Amino acid sequence: MSKNLLEQLREMTVVVADTGDIQAIEKFTPRDATTNPSLITAAAQMPQYQSIVDETLKQARLDCGATAPAAKVASLAFDRLAVSFGLKILEIIPGRVSTEVDARLSYDTAATVAKGRELIAQYEAKGVSRERILIKIAATWEGIQAAAELEKEGIHCNLTLLFGLHQAIACAEAGVTLISPFVGRILDWYKKDTGRDSYPASEDPGVLSVTQIFTYYKKFGYKTEVMGASFRNMGEITELAGCDLLTIAPSLLAELQATEGDLPRKLDTAKAASAAVDKITVDEATFARMHAADRMASEKLAEGIAGFTKALETLEAMLSARLKELEG
Repeated sequence: MSKNLLEQLREMTVVVADTGDIQAIEKFTPRDATTNPSLITAAAQMPQYQSIVDETLKQARLDCGATAPAAKVASLAFDRLAVSFGLKILEIIPGRVSTEVDARLSYDTAATVAKGRELIAQYEAKGVSRERILIKIAATWEGIQAAAELEKEGIHCNLTLLFGLHQAIACAEAGVTLISPFVGRILDWYKKDTGRDSYPASEDPGVLSVTQIFTYYKKFGYKTEVMGASFRNMGEITELAGCDLLTIAPSLLAELQATEGDLPRKLDTAKAASAAVDKITVDEATFARMHAADRMASEKLAEGIAGFTKALETLEAMLSARLKELEG
C-alpha cells in the first residue's frame, strides 16, 4: 500500500504541529509542537479550552490577592496561559513544546533572559524537565544574545521570526538549539514587493532562504537545528523534505495526509557538506549592517514583533474581561 505524503515526510524530517489546538495535536500525533502568541490567543477563544483559561485566571487571582485590579491579575494569567497550554500539549506529544517569550521584550536582552528562566521555572514546578521545553525568542540581536546566555544554563531556545542568513548565522554561533525560518512570510513579502501572484514551489523565496540556511549549517557543521515554519501551501513543504524539522499547521498536515504520490528528499546533509559556500563571521556590527541591507528581513522582523505584540494585548484584554465575568 502506498504511503501518503505526510508518512513519507516523517521518514526524513521531524514533523511538528504548529498550533495551540490540543485536539489537532491529538489527531496528527507529532513529535513536537510549537505555539506563538497568535496561536495561543486563537486557542484561548475556543469553547473547548475555556476551562484552561478559567483555571489559569482563578490561580492568578489567588496569587495576586483579592484586592488586586483585574488588569494585574490578567497580566499574570497571560504570562501563565502559554505554559498551561504547553503542559496540556506535553501530555500528548513525546517530544518538546516551544513557548514564546513576551514579544514586547524582543530588544531587551536582560528581560528576555529573566522571562526565559521564569517560564522554565513554571514548567519545572509542574515536574516537566527543561529538556522538553524550547524557549521561543525573536531573532533580534538582543534576543540572540539572551538565547546564548540561556543555552549556557541548559535552557534550550527556538529563535523565531527569522528571515535572513545573518540572523541564522548569529544564532548558530551563539549555540542556539533550533531556529525557525519563516517560509510563508518571506513569500508574502516578495509577492507584495514584486506584484507577482505566485511562485513555483522550487523558486519560492522562502524555500530558497531555508535551503540556503540548511546548506550553510551543514557545510560548516553547526549543531543548531533548522525548522522551517509559516507555510502557505503544500508545495513549500514538499520542497523542504529532508530539513531537520518542519512545523506545520493542522490544515496543511491534513492536506499532506490526504495526498498520495512520491516525495523525494530535497535537502540532504551530505550534499550540503560539499557545497561551495563561504563562511561569514557575524558580530554585532556585521549583523546590523546585513540586517539594514536586507529590506525583507528588516521589515518582516519588525512586522512580526508588532503582530505578536498585538496578539498579546488582545489576549490580555480578553483575560481581563473573562475575569470580570467569573467574578460577577
